[in-house]
Amino acid sequence: MSTLLQMSVTMAVHRKGATRTITTGAVAHTQILDAAENLFYLQGARNVGIDAVVKRAGVNKMSLYRQFESKEDLLQHYLVRTDQKFWAYFDASIDKHPGDPRHQLCQLFVDLAQRTSAASYRGCPFVNVAVEYPDRSHVARSMVADNKARLLQRLIKLAKAAGARDASSLAKSLALLIEGAYAASQTYSPDSSVMTALPRAAELLIDAALVGRTRMRRRPR
Repeated sequence: MSTLLQMSVTMAVHRKGATRTITTGAVAHTQILDAAENLFYLQGARNVGIDAVVKRAGVNKMSLYRQFESKEDLLQHYLVRTDQKFWAYFDASIDKHPGDPRHQLCQLFVDLAQRTSAASYRGCPFVNVAVEYPDRSHVARSMVADNKARLLQRLIKLAKAAGARDASSLAKSLALLIEGAYAASQTYSPDSSVMTALPRAAELLIDAALVGRTRMRRRPR
């Protein structure tokens, strides 16, 4: 099959003087997933029905079910995309300070404070899904737990590289600080400046855990 045939395109079909748009393949997949991502994040994955998704995506139900077996399948794709975006944020922070794990850890919280202070921020999508699906055996909860477990492992690795006396303890403390930031972003009023304290709170935890090295007090910019 040629590359052209593999690509998804939107075709205008002329029939009886009318023009209708047919969206096929990956284009429909992307439109549906984009719509689901927006609606699930802002309104709640459990609250949003298939009708709302297809309306936002501009497709019909048949198109949706060609791409996704069920709403649960769509939810899983949403969480996979969300996981990819999360690690893109994480790696972008790390990449700002190559070879400097202390500043890498600090930078995570500088950037997190900025993201969680945005007017459009609606909290951590994984936390939101965990609240909506209380059954821990649900596949969505397993995906949430997997994301959080991998985050903890990355924090432990960075803490070890930074020279923490107890890397596991520091990583767990920072993980709890992250979760607290997610919650505070939604519970404090939009004009509150509480999120500005996040980088300094993280720095205090990090420096208290480090041993055998000079602690630079300047926070990353």
